[in-house]
Amino acid sequence: MEEKVIKAATVIITAISIIVAGTLLFFPQLHIRAEENRELRAQEAIERKENMDALEMLQYNTANVDSQEGISFDQQLRIALPENVTPEDVSVENDYLTQTITIKIPGADENYLYNYPMIGKSYHIDNLTYESEPEYGVIEISLDSVVELQKTSDEHYIYMDFLTPHEVYDKVVVIDAGHGGNAPGATKQGINEKDIDLAIVLKVKELFDEAGDESVGVYYTRTDDSNPSLEQRVDMANKAGADLFISVHNNSTKSGRMSSINGTAVMYDEEKASEENGSMQLAQICLEEMTAALGSTSKGIVKGHEIYIIRTAEMPVALIEVGFMTNQDELNRLNDEAYQKEAAQAIYNAIYRAFQEGY
Repeated sequence: MEEKVIKAATVIITAISIIVAGTLLFFPQLHIRAEENRELRAQEAIERKENMDALEMLQYNTANVDSQEGISFDQQLRIALPENVTPEDVSVENDYLTQTITIKIPGADENYLYNYPMIGKSYHIDNLTYESEPEYGVIEISLDSVVELQKTSDEHYIYMDFLTPHEVYDKVVVIDAGHGGNAPGATKQGINEKDIDLAIVLKVKELFDEAGDESVGVYYTRTDDSNPSLEQRVDMANKAGADLFISVHNNSTKSGRMSSINGTAVMYDEEKASEENGSMQLAQICLEEMTAALGSTSKGIVKGHEIYIIRTAEMPVALIEVGFMTNQDELNRLNDEAYQKEAAQAIYNAIYRAFQEGY
């Protein structure tokens, strides 16, 4: 009996030894295969990235962050800095009109996004592109709204948050200087309407800048001799979620000839005339403030639904025709800096009065 037990035990021990020996021999092969699989997966990831656009890479990188790395940050985006590049070296421009953020990173080559993955959330981002220039790389972020950019940094990264205007300000206003660039508007005696419109708006800007009221955010469709499209002008107001949209223009007779016709008119959207604190009431406020400050003749509030920026604005809108360039006396006043300052003050007052009245 004991002999049978010994034989059985010997057989079992021999079998176990064979299994262990086989496993030890096979284990290095398992390790090699595991390494090969990891390398294969890494290569597949690179190939997938090569077929991705920059926005897809952002989403892919964010989804595949290794939790073991302990990556954590509160901001929306983290942008890595190449070696020997400091946050101060990086240029960041926020174009409110086109809702585009442009980031220029010195020393970033064509492989920048592969070597320095951008991670974070993609909300508010419609599109993201990357281009390599000779001395720097350019990240361009197209947004679905006007945003205020909040930026922080450390020695290795720049962090960005995109905040809507109403997350920063209690009230939001968009002010539009009519015409611009190759669209001069009315032109009389060498004086272009576009220049008067802009001069008045820049003086409005001075008033807001000097007041320093951090509860009101004011955005301008142009502050130079450019000519944004009508779509860009009204889109800016809509995408900023503006509470008010003011457009500044000057008038002329239909014939374009000089005449005795003069005075201030304000256009509104008659299709929304029944709205409380709407376009019609805003136009009336603007008219009263302008005529009181300028001593100009009131030409009343005028239906303007056929005007593109009026009918497509999603907020109360007023298009102010400050005066007639086809009236000699009024043209002289419109071209005078002191008169322009009075017009700017009237617009500033009208905006604050509208807020006081519930807008």
